[in-house]
Amino acid sequence: MIPRLLEKYRKTVIQDMMKKFGYTNVSQVPKLEKVVVNMGIGEGSRDESFVDNALKELMVIVGQRPCVTRAKKSIAGFKLREGMPVGCRVTLRGARMYEFVDRFVHVAVPRIRDFRGIPNNSFDGYGNYTLGLDDQTVFPEINLDKVQRTQGMDITFVTTSKTDEEAYEMLKLLGLPFAKIR
Repeated sequence: MIPRLLEKYRKTVIQDMMKKFGYTNVSQVPKLEKVVVNMGIGEGSRDESFVDNALKELMVIVGQRPCVTRAKKSIAGFKLREGMPVGCRVTLRGARMYEFVDRFVHVAVPRIRDFRGIPNNSFDGYGNYTLGLDDQTVFPEINLDKVQRTQGMDITFVTTSKTDEEAYEMLKLLGLPFAKIR
């Protein structure tokens, strides 16, 4: 089964991008390459249950098993030793990626309190966009009764576009609700 966001990309986004940017070939149109979801665990070095809870919640949100990221260096000020767990991350590609982006745009984003659009100044200059969430409970898959503490996360949309303008337009056509300033 083809995800509906992928179908939308193939039917409407490609044609709109070709008209706007004057591409001569369909292969020139930028596409979503991968989505990386990263969750930092501040107290993970002191309590292993924080790491387990973050792994379970991230797995429920994205539908794929996350990997634990570990500290590369020891930092005494943070009471951190090399090899301690500091976060977890997942890289989504293909159908799972489009399903996650679809759920994010149509289900999770409307549940954010006082939402006025996602910021449009978080592009990196190479066509990739990173968004930070303060709370994992905006995803309906999370059972609010079982949440021990709220956990933030970063979502990075990696595209094949060369410029931020192309990536902005493509993500906007895919349905990301950017703030009206631009």
